[in-house]
Amino acid sequence: MEFDLPKDQSSIIKVIGVGGGGSNAVNHMYNQGITGVDFVICNTDQQALDMSPVPNKMQLGSTLTEGRGAGSNPEVGKNAAIENVDDLKALLEKNTQMVFITAGMGGGTGTGAAPIIAKTAREMGILTVGIVTIPFSFEGRRRKLQADEGLSALRDNVDTLLVICNDKLREMHGNLKISEAFSKADDILTVAAKGIAEIITVAGYINVDFEDVKTVMKDGGTAIMGSAAAEGDSRAVKAVSSALASPLLNDNDITGANYILLNITSGEEEVSMDEIDEITDYIQNEAGNTADIIWGNGVDESLGNKISVTIIATGFGAQEPSGFQMEKKPKKVVRDLNDEVKTEITQSPEGEQETKSEEQEDVNPQEPYLKTKDETESENQASFEFEIRPSIPQDKDLEKDPPQVKRFNLDDELNKDDESEDVPSDEEIKMQSREDHQPERQMDEEEQIKKSQDRILKLKALSLKMKSPGGINDLEQEPAYKRRNIKLEDTPHSSESNVSRYTLGEDEEKKTTLKQNNSFLHDNVD
Repeated sequence: MEFDLPKDQSSIIKVIGVGGGGSNAVNHMYNQGITGVDFVICNTDQQALDMSPVPNKMQLGSTLTEGRGAGSNPEVGKNAAIENVDDLKALLEKNTQMVFITAGMGGGTGTGAAPIIAKTAREMGILTVGIVTIPFSFEGRRRKLQADEGLSALRDNVDTLLVICNDKLREMHGNLKISEAFSKADDILTVAAKGIAEIITVAGYINVDFEDVKTVMKDGGTAIMGSAAAEGDSRAVKAVSSALASPLLNDNDITGANYILLNITSGEEEVSMDEIDEITDYIQNEAGNTADIIWGNGVDESLGNKISVTIIATGFGAQEPSGFQMEKKPKKVVRDLNDEVKTEITQSPEGEQETKSEEQEDVNPQEPYLKTKDETESENQASFEFEIRPSIPQDKDLEKDPPQVKRFNLDDELNKDDESEDVPSDEEIKMQSREDHQPERQMDEEEQIKKSQDRILKLKALSLKMKSPGGINDLEQEPAYKRRNIKLEDTPHSSESNVSRYTLGEDEEKKTTLKQNNSFLHDNVD
């Protein structure tokens, strides 16, 4: 396989697009133009390769797939890349010190081949940076899971990984056309690759060279990148705050970063020392005052009065952002029924032991207790017996005779037969209350289940009616009592009153009487 890379002008930085998504992104970068970078696309789909304007192309797995693609199977993409490992090494041997690998996670070629290409480059001592996208939610659960697996494999084979979440594009730009949505993703990939590459290739007054970038990105793990420009009053603070808040990547929290690469570019109005101080202080505050900042300054006349700030943060260690939110699965604990369960025995305070012993002594020894004994014994099996006695505090009031209840009538005539009456004991009352409450609980549960089922049926019926064309009109025309099947035939007229006119009072002789004229009610209301 031959490549048309000029020997004398071959760049140290190469951008490789893998699979359909990665190739589309590199095509977009090629059309936009990035200074001092060579572009290469790798794909299993021969038709997509033929349509690309990029001159450097490599077909992966020509024997395995015969140019028909990977069929959204990452394993096919992986094997296709393994088939062309020697060709990849021949490509990367030509004066390559840094390689960007762009891919769309979730498909076949990009998900499977990108980790193999990254591993090959890293084994050759090349600084390897992955810039990948994770799919939109509407692309399906299977594609999302494949993206998760591919992202995990790629993270182990790159020095630095930048992850772009496509769903954030929808949050930013709303309901785009499908072509516009993927074009926006290509724009962000281009900005990320261009922002890093041109820090190296474009000379500045305070220059950031390749070794500075290597210090920040070598074994950097997941990276966070932001880029923004601002003009006018407080342009420095506006630019750096917008860069850290820009949704270029899936995460924009730089807290805990060890290394930060900062590039400040100004146009006609050059950046001042106070503005640089404001930018670095802002970044240190956001990072937690732990970051080692490597910064550079350049001039771009096309910016005019604007100031541009590009930030790359790496070295998050154990707290590095994942870039992909994974669902937390509950931990599964498997126990064998034959396993011996260990019981922790802790010594209780002496005062508590004395209290328990006193309670056990107070319990009547005639009370029933549980006694367990292992009757089946063998030569190698020790027998033991134990007894568990409930520590029930003795209620002294129960030993007393129940109080006698005396009842008297208003004339103070004592009836000897009714002088005393048996009062049920507390135990009988408790047993009776339990028996009374059990059917009530059962009835309550049945009523709750029935009410819940009725509510679900009503909601379903209402939902179906609302979806029908004339549903809302029917609801407006039909009274509520008819929808609830309430009959109003026997309802008394509003003029009829159910209030009694009788009142309880006293006559002139102070005797209780019933009066028919209620002074508070009147037929003719004022």
